[in-house]
Amino acid sequence: MSGSRQERVGVVAQEIAPDVHCLGPWGRVQTDVYFVRSGSSWVLIDAGWAQDGPRIERAAASLLGPDVRPSAILLTHCHPDHAGAALRLARVWDCAVWIHPAELPFATGDFAGMRAYAGPLDRLVVLPLMRAMGRRRREAVLARSNLGEVARMFEPGAEIPGLGGWKCIPTPGHTPGHVSYFRPRDRVLISGDALMTLKVNTVQGLLLQQPGLSGPPWYTTWSQRAARESIRTLAGLEPTVLAGGHGTPMTDAGTAARLRAFAGLAATD
Repeated sequence: MSGSRQERVGVVAQEIAPDVHCLGPWGRVQTDVYFVRSGSSWVLIDAGWAQDGPRIERAAASLLGPDVRPSAILLTHCHPDHAGAALRLARVWDCAVWIHPAELPFATGDFAGMRAYAGPLDRLVVLPLMRAMGRRRREAVLARSNLGEVARMFEPGAEIPGLGGWKCIPTPGHTPGHVSYFRPRDRVLISGDALMTLKVNTVQGLLLQQPGLSGPPWYTTWSQRAARESIRTLAGLEPTVLAGGHGTPMTDAGTAARLRAFAGLAATD
């Protein structure tokens, strides 16, 4: 497949900072995943939707070569647009999927835990539909995406598996165990849904895929208050590169200033 053709189908990961490659954005919600190298190892940060597995595999082969595989998958959180292909990829690459301990209910399909940390859309639509299925069918559906066999937990203060030189920053709000990844030496930030570069909180912004800073979608967010505090935390890092879970990463000289201004607005919502 030619390079131009690869780019059109979205299987080429573009370097956005030294040793940091973004695959994306693609699809209606402008999904991004990231390949990051530290020393001799590579990790994948986030894993898209379930159907995105082949796309990510092809991008890995194109970027790393056919005989090199990521040593770990790190998730910012366990929503299906970030963890969807994680099980498939972990099996193909024979690696673990690392998550914050508070994400375990989502990762393992614990229905009681999912109810406890539900966002508005979950409470109004998703959970009622899952209750209507009945217990046996619901458990069968949840089992398909259960990461129990590959999931491993690590605390934010601990060394990040496969990612020396980076810090794990707790950014709860969208989910209770949401984390972001930050490289202090050049202030590169991979923020998941704690902070995005796609306007997902207006109908127009989402439908037209408008670029711009945005906090997590209110309709799928567990705690708006915690989410706003997490935005302030990330603004305080003054990132030079902002790589969110959706939208085109920001890499220009004004990134930190725009984020500071946005955090001030977010603090007074």
